[in-house]
Amino acid sequence: MAPRGLAVIIGAGPTSGGGIARFLATQGNLAVAVLARNEENLKQLCQTIRTSTQSGSTPVVEAFPTDTSPESLSRTFQAIASHQAFHGLKLRLAIYHVKHSSKEPFLDTKPEDFSKSLHTYTTGAFAFAQESVRLMYAQNGGQTLLADTQGAKKGTVIFTGTLGALRTNAEYAAYGATRSAARSVVQALAKETSKYGIHAVHAVANGPIRDEDSEETRTGARMSATAVGAEYLHLMEQSPALWTHELDLRPAQEKF
Repeated sequence: MAPRGLAVIIGAGPTSGGGIARFLATQGNLAVAVLARNEENLKQLCQTIRTSTQSGSTPVVEAFPTDTSPESLSRTFQAIASHQAFHGLKLRLAIYHVKHSSKEPFLDTKPEDFSKSLHTYTTGAFAFAQESVRLMYAQNGGQTLLADTQGAKKGTVIFTGTLGALRTNAEYAAYGATRSAARSVVQALAKETSKYGIHAVHAVANGPIRDEDSEETRTGARMSATAVGAEYLHLMEQSPALWTHELDLRPAQEKF
């Protein structure tokens, strides 16, 4: 069966992002562009996904090595838009799943390291969203109002966040600042573009996500990447009658 659309996920690593990509490609019937810094790991992920289904059809998944700098993301999205494997497919789902951590005593944190953290994560989130929305507009007749297009949804942009976006702790000044700033980027994006058919979501992943079927995922000690992928697919499929903007993801045993 031919893919029904295109998904892009940056942060397609072995812990969780790769599992989300696999679910979207094999269960969601989407072509998937996987983005991360390590080219060899990406190629291995693509090969694993292509051979992971017994349906008889090979999933469409392609690797695009990149970091989160605006220049690199711009080149990457141009390559995605022109890639032959995605010919005729519209970008329906863009996922910013980049992991970012920083723990250091407040007085030991250098201002330049604090700024680097913001640039690497938050500026990257901003640039990724810009490139995603530009492509969604280009593929769907421009920045037209939902009211003028019979409610035609142009695409969904999801940011995987953490509890650090809502509150932070000692020694996490840079981490909390970058995570909460990215959350504000999503809010601004949603408030500005919802009327044009862009669905922007901030997902608070409160707990570990693992790409595994294990006792821990089955009993709710950890979230599975497959379950997160299924939730993200559900968000993509929401109609304009009801759009989730922010949701809390947690395994059953996570304390809150």
